[in-house]
Amino acid sequence: MNGRMNVSSHFLLVFFIFSLSLILPINAQNCSPLSALLPMPNEVEVWAEKVPFRLTAETAIVTQLPADEFCVKELQRLLNEQMQRDVPVAQGRKHPASVVELVLDASVEGKEHYILEVTKKKLSIKASTKAGLYYGVKTLEQILLGDVCRTEKGEVAALRVDDAPRFPRRALMLDPARHFYPVEDVKFFIEQMARYKYNVLQLHLTDDQGWRVEIQSHPELTRLGGFCNPKAKGSENGFYTQQQLKEIIAYAAQRNVEVVPELDVPGHTTAIVGVFPELKCAHWQKEKHESGLPYRYMLCAANEQVYALYDDIIREVAALFPSQHIHLGGDESIIEKNWSLCPRCQELKKKLGYREDRQLMNEFFRRILTSVRKYGKQATLWCELDNIYMPANEYLFDYPKDVTLVTWRMGLTPKCIELTAAHGHDLLMAPGEYAYLDYPQLKGDLPEFNNWGMPITTLEKAYEFDPGYGLPEAEQRHIVGVMGTLWAEAMQDINRVTYMTYPRGLALAEAGWTQMAHRGWKSFCRRMYPNLLHLMKQGVSVRVPFEVVPR
Repeated sequence: MNGRMNVSSHFLLVFFIFSLSLILPINAQNCSPLSALLPMPNEVEVWAEKVPFRLTAETAIVTQLPADEFCVKELQRLLNEQMQRDVPVAQGRKHPASVVELVLDASVEGKEHYILEVTKKKLSIKASTKAGLYYGVKTLEQILLGDVCRTEKGEVAALRVDDAPRFPRRALMLDPARHFYPVEDVKFFIEQMARYKYNVLQLHLTDDQGWRVEIQSHPELTRLGGFCNPKAKGSENGFYTQQQLKEIIAYAAQRNVEVVPELDVPGHTTAIVGVFPELKCAHWQKEKHESGLPYRYMLCAANEQVYALYDDIIREVAALFPSQHIHLGGDESIIEKNWSLCPRCQELKKKLGYREDRQLMNEFFRRILTSVRKYGKQATLWCELDNIYMPANEYLFDYPKDVTLVTWRMGLTPKCIELTAAHGHDLLMAPGEYAYLDYPQLKGDLPEFNNWGMPITTLEKAYEFDPGYGLPEAEQRHIVGVMGTLWAEAMQDINRVTYMTYPRGLALAEAGWTQMAHRGWKSFCRRMYPNLLHLMKQGVSVRVPFEVVPR
């Protein structure tokens, strides 16, 4: 915690001049209920001619929810923080003349759809779910943040917001496998992403560098795999107990964030084969294991022990995570150095009548997905094609119909859209051109180590992202959402993670929520400034996007 505050204080000092020159003039000139809305709601009507709602000593919250319900507490918190008013809950007594209403209303269609309406006598938030109410509260918070002139007077502008997301899944991916982040830091990250209506956190829990999830039937996975580099200090070692993960999941659920586990197979498995070397292909058995070495080892496709162990792992992970989704990787498997040279895998290939080594992925995932389905989950995999660059013509292997695919490789997303539509797969959009938030934000910017020649993804480039790629509506119906990835080879702590996330994560949030007709780069930049300052006040390390200002 102290480390976060020290870094944040440094950035706050840098941000001070930026905020004076940009944010304060914007607030003075454009003090309006729209000036901090991010992501931009899909339908907003401001009634400038009508009298605003005013909080008084008699104002009370009216709701059928319990007074200790999280979204009720959040509403009270923001009214206190932004308007210095302690507003009580009026349950069980006569409704006051001045009402802040938080209502579950089944007529509001859609899980995350909310209606926020402000008149002289009432401030009303309606939704059919607690998730919708929570998002209504988050939008109200941004209205108060941007409309500082009225907020300071205890007023809220008369308006109506009728809002629902463009895509149902809006995700960020955190990578504690490469560098481990303590529970409180993960919560801190969730708190920020929830402000901007992200609803999925994918936790990349296993990779070459470490195994971060406790499996009680195989404690050596974290005892050894959680400490692949025992001489290292800091964030290279560590793991989450199941109880800690339950704590993270519960914290996220309050904020309408679903936590999806990722266990990478059959590649990215150096950590687990370091614990169980017998899981490697036969030709590796006599060689000394190189701990933490990326992109080398794969699980042996012809080893029954692999499938027995992963049945245990998937059983425990499925019971731990309420999400219906479990991500199983499937990317960057070095088949030519593993299955192509393994006599057991080659014998299996011959037995199954396969012509190419990559076809063994069919058998591998047939076995793994049997466990996934047995324990009531649905698999997600990174979409791999028959080439890592264009031209590419087909899937790397035959993905089952019930698998959701994620497009990620630069240049291949149009082909992934085409193939997933043709084969009937849901598609999550994380194209490297727009959504890889671990890439530098400007030439010469971080990361300063473990930078393998990463391409640059500027804030403006991130904002250009249209998850539908401009296709007709019928051709993008299988696209279920967006995901920003934060691969952590060069992110040793949560301060670096948030620095790489914001402000580009704000751009991605708008791509996932807001229809293209309501998006605009200049508008986004204006609405971004008060949000960045607000994040800084919460102790969040952000990158100052000085390059977007003409000079």
